[in-house]
Amino acid sequence: MFSKIGKLHSYEEVSAMDGDLSEGGMQTVALNEAVSAAISASGGGDAHHQSHGGPNSLPNSGTQSQPANATSPIPTPRPTSLPQYPHTPGSAYTSPNSANSPAMSPIPLATPTTPGTENGAALVRSNSSKMETIKSWSISTYKCTKQLLSEKLGKSSRTVDAELEGQIEALRDTQRKYSQILRLARALSSHFFHVVQTQQQLGDAFADLAQKSPELQEEFIYNAETQRSLTKNGETLLGALNFFVSSVNTLCNKTMEDTLLTVKLYESARIEYDAYRSDLELLSQQPRSEISSIKLEEAQRNFSGHKAHYDRLRADVAIKLKFLEENKVKVMHKQLLLFHNAVSAYFSGNQTALEATLKQFNIKLRSPNATSPSWLEQSVPETFQTIFGSLNSPTK
Repeated sequence: MFSKIGKLHSYEEVSAMDGDLSEGGMQTVALNEAVSAAISASGGGDAHHQSHGGPNSLPNSGTQSQPANATSPIPTPRPTSLPQYPHTPGSAYTSPNSANSPAMSPIPLATPTTPGTENGAALVRSNSSKMETIKSWSISTYKCTKQLLSEKLGKSSRTVDAELEGQIEALRDTQRKYSQILRLARALSSHFFHVVQTQQQLGDAFADLAQKSPELQEEFIYNAETQRSLTKNGETLLGALNFFVSSVNTLCNKTMEDTLLTVKLYESARIEYDAYRSDLELLSQQPRSEISSIKLEEAQRNFSGHKAHYDRLRADVAIKLKFLEENKVKVMHKQLLLFHNAVSAYFSGNQTALEATLKQFNIKLRSPNATSPSWLEQSVPETFQTIFGSLNSPTK
């Protein structure tokens, strides 16, 4: 029994047609042409579908259907684009709306968005700035290397400040001499430390033999007291020597080194200044054209910038050299006076003068065998230390 719109020949043909639509992508098919082709192809297969109960056969509901060739006109639908579902050619197609088909997620109406334009623009700017930095660094390095080689080969001139160059050379020579003094002072301090340790051990040995040798007890006691006095004075002199070494080390390896670091920056700026000056002179000698004029203006700007940088560093070096000279005289005057007074008082046996020298320069002594106070002694307030001291002191 045919319906009003006719009846398809078989379910496989519908599936094949539906599959062709899915395989062909987005094809447009008029529904009336498909139904007419299906009715003409069905022929005498009506009884066959009724007897076997095909998948598209209608149940006998008791109502009489109209003949197949008495079909009502079917309106032609508007061409629509069919969504393409995944389908393997040659296999049975399952409609996504059928009951046996798996649940499919709804198709999103919006396409995935790309990263934000602001982040992309920032990334592009960052990459371009890095490339510009690398480019400028490469050009500057090339120009400076070319300038150095030209100076060594005598093919290019260099900017010379005779007065400043003389002061820089004098500073380097002074640092070498002060480094020599520092090395010798450290050696003296190290050797004298071992002398003090030996005197202390010798005094302990004399004191021990004084108890075990009654016939030589008095002589051993005299020598033990002498070595202990020398040990005490030696520790005082050792404190003065260590203070002298520390001050010279600060002057030589920190103050002078800081000034020499500025000198290195000044020398690098001088090379860059001369390199761009040579480029400007070379471009000035070339014939004038539009391109050469642009290059000449750019070279003039670069030259002006490097000249300002060079002048600023030259002024910094001059100021630091002046302050360094004043600081060096002040520090070394104090340290040399300390060294002389301490050594003279020690070897003359004037313990009072030696102690006065250390008090004059505010030097606090620390015995080589002295131990640092514990964390409890450092953290406990003074009142509690007084209480604990009174408890530990012997009762009268």
